[in-house]
Amino acid sequence: MSDSDMVAEIDALGDQLARAKASITKRFIGQERVVDLTLSALLCGGHGLLIGQPGLGKTRLVETLSTVMGLNGNRIQFTPDLMPADILGSEVLETGTDGNRSFRFIEGPVFCQLLMADEINRASPRTQSALLQAMQEKVVTIAGQERPLGKPFHVLATQNPIEQEGTYPLPEAQLDRFLVQIDVQNPDRATERDILLSTTGMDDAASEPVFDTASLMAAQTLVRRMPVGDAVVETILDLVRACRPDEDSAPEIVRNNVSWGPGPRAAQALMLTVRAQCLLEGRLAPSAEDVARMARPVLIHRMALGFAARAQGLSLGQVIDEVSARTTRIEAAA
Repeated sequence: MSDSDMVAEIDALGDQLARAKASITKRFIGQERVVDLTLSALLCGGHGLLIGQPGLGKTRLVETLSTVMGLNGNRIQFTPDLMPADILGSEVLETGTDGNRSFRFIEGPVFCQLLMADEINRASPRTQSALLQAMQEKVVTIAGQERPLGKPFHVLATQNPIEQEGTYPLPEAQLDRFLVQIDVQNPDRATERDILLSTTGMDDAASEPVFDTASLMAAQTLVRRMPVGDAVVETILDLVRACRPDEDSAPEIVRNNVSWGPGPRAAQALMLTVRAQCLLEGRLAPSAEDVARMARPVLIHRMALGFAARAQGLSLGQVIDEVSARTTRIEAAA
């Protein structure tokens, strides 16, 4: 494919994404950064972890995305008594009209294209682990048989950061499978006013489909074909490696405060998400500024602070922001 053909494809996809965002904001008002990060996760073929207190519209966002992106969606409300079979499905023994017995597999809600895992940290570790293979390999193994999931397959999980009683924190291996962590904050006053006026009347705004399965998968392929300059690649490597406390290049704030840092999957996630960010803004190639903007959502759930740092009130966001700012300045100077 020639450069001009790729530019034309990127421009066409940028226009389609602009229509998708306009359709989403009919029902999910404001929170443009949240919408961009969620769309980035889908464009990269990955999963997103939405963290925010109740009542901020996380469920509404996922339902709207299912419609706009043309995906078959299911929702699971995670509870402590939820079992793996409630997610994956199970085999039942049936007796036919001829008297013969046979097993029939009944699919669970994971067999879809967009799965909303609501309050995922309320389920037991045994149930949480039922999603590990699904999220990484897009298949599940039941009774020794591999069963493919929908194409594409995405998980958008939610967590409530306030209520921690009766919850089971996700293990690091499962957190690492989320492409981005999306922090959903309270809206500003003007946005909250718009929400009040648009959602408490007789009519509820409706979103229209903009993508379908084929066009979304084509967009995911285009994201991976987008060029990334050597300077951006080096910035990603410098940033990820500087966040590891055992690396010689790690700054003092990391060596003294971070228990463990991000692995290679974090660098892969940055390579993909900076491309998606460009598409959402109608640009052709990512820059070091894109790396800095995507650093926090990509890295924050892939790192841990030491006890002393937490006692001093230091946050991972502060560490990541300082390291990304330092890395970006170094690359700009070079």
